Parts: sequence; C-alpha cells; structure tokens
Amino acid sequence: MERLPNGYWGREVDGLAPGTRYGYAFGPGAVVLPDPASRSQPEGVHGLSELVAPERFRWRDGGWTGVPQDRLIFYELHVGTFSRKGSFDGVVAELDRLVRLGVTALELLPVAQFPGTRNWGYDGVYPFAVQSSYGGIAGLERLADACHRKRLALFVDFVPNHLGPEGNYLDRFGPYFTDRYRTPWGTALNFDGPASDEVRRFFLEAATGLVEIAHLDGLRVDAVHAIVDPTARPFLAELTAGLRSIGTRTGIPRRTIAESALNDPRVARTETDGGLGFDALWNDDFHHALHVALTGEHEGYFVDFDGVRDLATVLAEGFALAGRVSSFRGRRHGRPAEGLPGEAFVVFAQNHDQVGNRPFGERLSTLVPFEALKLAAGILLLGPYLPLLFMGEEYGERAPFLYFTSHSDRRLARAVREGRRKEFAVADGGRRPPDPQSPGTFARSRLDPTVAARGRPRTLLRLYRQLIALRRAHVAVRRLGKTEVVTGPDDPTVLSLVRSSAPPGASLAVFHLGTGTARARVAGPSVPLTLRLASADRAWGGPGTELPSSLRSGTGGTLALPPWSFAFYTENPSE
Repeated sequence: MERLPNGYWGREVDGLAPGTRYGYAFGPGAVVLPDPASRSQPEGVHGLSELVAPERFRWRDGGWTGVPQDRLIFYELHVGTFSRKGSFDGVVAELDRLVRLGVTALELLPVAQFPGTRNWGYDGVYPFAVQSSYGGIAGLERLADACHRKRLALFVDFVPNHLGPEGNYLDRFGPYFTDRYRTPWGTALNFDGPASDEVRRFFLEAATGLVEIAHLDGLRVDAVHAIVDPTARPFLAELTAGLRSIGTRTGIPRRTIAESALNDPRVARTETDGGLGFDALWNDDFHHALHVALTGEHEGYFVDFDGVRDLATVLAEGFALAGRVSSFRGRRHGRPAEGLPGEAFVVFAQNHDQVGNRPFGERLSTLVPFEALKLAAGILLLGPYLPLLFMGEEYGERAPFLYFTSHSDRRLARAVREGRRKEFAVADGGRRPPDPQSPGTFARSRLDPTVAARGRPRTLLRLYRQLIALRRAHVAVRRLGKTEVVTGPDDPTVLSLVRSSAPPGASLAVFHLGTGTARARVAGPSVPLTLRLASADRAWGGPGTELPSSLRSGTGGTLALPPWSFAFYTENPSE
C-alpha cells in the first residue's frame, strides 16, 4: 500500500467481487488483521473481512417520510432474544404484532459486530460492520424496508464511547485510543488529542454510513457522558449535525437520542443555543422515581429518589435531580430542564439496562403485583413525554433479561464471569448471578410471546393497546410537554395530571401509587369530563371500581381509587 496524507495508506485493486475475503498485514510474514472499517465479518471478529455491495438491495420503501417526533412510541428490543430465530428476519416476522400494539418506532440494541453470537452488543469492535449472526447488513436492510412499509421507524443503538475487549485491533492502525481518560469499560477513545480529527472521522462515517446504507431513521447514542471531548466543537455535535444533514438532503428526518447520566439540558439543545444538538435524551429520573414508588427499593442510585414526590417533579419539570445533592454521588447533580419541550425526553418503566443490570435480570412483572404493572403502563403512556417499551413489557413477560456473552478468549471469559460475581457478591443472600458465558443464560432471556394469548398477559396486552390508542386519539395527551401535576392533598400517594389544549382537548389522569383505597379530592379542567378508562375495572382484570362516569365542569370531585390504580377522564373521546 502507498502512504497517503493524514496517516492513511491505500491501494486500488481491480476485479474484486462481493464476497471476496481480505485483510491487512504489517509487513512480510505478519499476522493478517481484519479491516477495522469492514462492512462484513462473516468469520467473526478475528476472521478476514468481506467485501459487500449493499447498494444492490432493492428498496421498496419509496413512500416513507418518517414519523413526526411527537408521535414516536419506542419499542426497544435485542435482536438475539426477541425471536426464536435470533435474527433480523426473526424481527421482521413479528412486526405485525408490534403494529397491532401501536408502537411507531423500533430501537435495536447495538448491532455492530461483536465476538461470538451471544452478546448485548456493547462489546462491538467493528462499528462499520453489522453482526453476521443476525443477518449482516443485508438482514438489517430487509428489516428497515419491512418496518417502513408497515409505517414503523427504525433506530439502532450506536456506541462511540468504547470498543469491546475481544477482536479490538484498532490500536494497531493508529492513535485511536488515549490514556488521558478512562471509561467504565476501559481505555477511552481519542476524540481530542493529536490525530483525533481522523479518529472522529472514523466514527462519524461509521454512524452516518450505517444510517444511509440501511435507511435508518436515527440512532440512540450510548452513554454520551462517558465521552471526554473539550474541543470547541465536540464530536457529538458533529454527529448530530451529520444525521440532520442526511435528513435535510433526503427529506426524511434522521434523529439522535442521547443516553446521558448528566441531567444536563444542554445535551438536547441546539448548537446555536450552546448544546450538542440531540433531538431527545433518555430520562433515567422518570424510571428511578417510578421504580421506587412501585417497589420500595432504595439500594444503589435509587437512594436519591423519594418515589411519588419525585415522580411528580419529573412529570412537572423534567428532572428530579436538577441541582440538588445526590447521596449516591456525594455531590450536587443536574440542572433544571428549562426550555426543553416534552418531546425532548424519552421515558420508560423498564429498559435493557434497568432490567439486565440487576444480578438476576428481573423484570417489573416479577417484582410488583399485576395492578401495579397496569399503573406503570398508565403513567408511561398517558404522561407528557416520549414513551419507550422494553420488549415483552406489553404483556408482562416473566423471562429475565440476563447479562450474556460468548467470548472465545478463555481468560477474558473467566474475568467477565468472576467480575460479575464480585460485583454482586452480596446480592440476594449471596446467590451467584448466572454465568454470562453459559448458553443457558442466553436461552433463559428469550421472549415467549405465546403467553400473551391467555390470562393476565392477554389482559395487560389489551390495556397497552388501549392506552396507546387513547394517546393517539386525544389531543391533550398528544400535546407533549411538562404538565400541571398535583399531588393529592388528602393522600400523598395520589398524583393528578391535568392536561388541556385548544377545545376540545382537556383531560385528567389520576394515579394512586399506594396500598389501600385512596379517597382523593381532584380538581379537573373547567369543562365536563367523561371517564374513558379505569384500570381497576373488572374488564381489565381488576377488583372493580365505583368511579363516577363523569365529572362536572370545574368542580372535580372525590374519587375512590383502589390500590395501584388509575383513572383517565377526557373532555371528548377524540378530536
């Protein structure tokens, strides 16, 4: 190869067809390494790279124009455990049931090539390549095409803060890493030191190339708080601008969603306003406050949350930790989310982290009673932010989502296993967490959607569908934004959300997060309201309720709410 400017080497080779295997050797007799910018690794992270021709795919999504941001309802899934096939084609086969559920966007856990066939995806080492065991780039294209033809957006989790430990040869090709910083997962990437312009270009092209080739609607960007970049125009601002540029050029919005532990509104502000330009950010405060209110857990980072009171703060203001002292961190944390619209927050009752980072991967369905599951759904889907469902949540899937890997390096596999055991040494009476390397750990994490055909899972699924339908039908619920939240003067476990819009658009949602029957005085909007849904009704598998079918104009009334229940009133059934 010939030396080119800016540290690159290159050579043109004619007559190579798609499917050709290739690699790089640093001198005669040297070990042949895969291409770090490979589009395909059919032999895994240590094997030769493969030439592909993604432009040969015959797209049929020509009428696709995207989903307006305020209509996004995310469904997060792991490709390997979502279906029995464990592939993109397996997801395609399940799209109709997701359409019937009412979600509008799929969000895939990372699909960059990782070692083996079992992994969450955060050990990816080839950001340009798509996991071969899932179906590679061709499989991802088939999934995107099928999603768009069914009016579903497709997002993928992109991980630019670290690479996995196995098959990571990137440091052999240039100064991609730095020892000036550390991440929770190892060596940090070089986004601000010498030669960092080309490092940034590598990851920017990986992201924008994947979006363009696979017709993605956007990226969820992992742990942006772990990227240290004090440059005048940070890498993350370049990334969000790159996706916006694709959207402008194609006429289809390409959005970026940040996972950020900073509670900093600047992440979701435009560059003009001094921000990073993300369209929205994950809001962990919503999850933590709701989880504490439902389960009573206060270990770890849950120590900072006061359940119902903090949930009211999140619904009204955006963040619970907005400058107050965090006991978990030992310092002040966050700042007020002033100026951010409701569509700038993605909220969830469960996600892969909050389930999978528990030592035994318990879902909410195994931690709280059935009435509390319905209540969580109501708060999530009738609230003022963009909701995200974690796969199986809609019918109360009880299979755990465990941490699993399939490293071929025995020493690494042993280190991961022992590290997991040490991390949770005192968890649950000293029980050891499942072995991440065991195929059985992966198998236990697979969904079984057939259980949704009967009993309580079927009822819960009907409720999710109805709540999403109500969200679509009522203008006040669709109007996203921090809202008027009133805690019950008679019972602090009661929250009232008063929403209003241009007539006819008023609504009142009352949530009871406690045991026993609550008799709560509520004041609704100054219009007559009609009961649309009561989670305690027997039709929803509840104990029954005597809620009034209507509330008189402006007077509200006293509502008798059974434990862990909610009631939803609106001015009119629809616009």
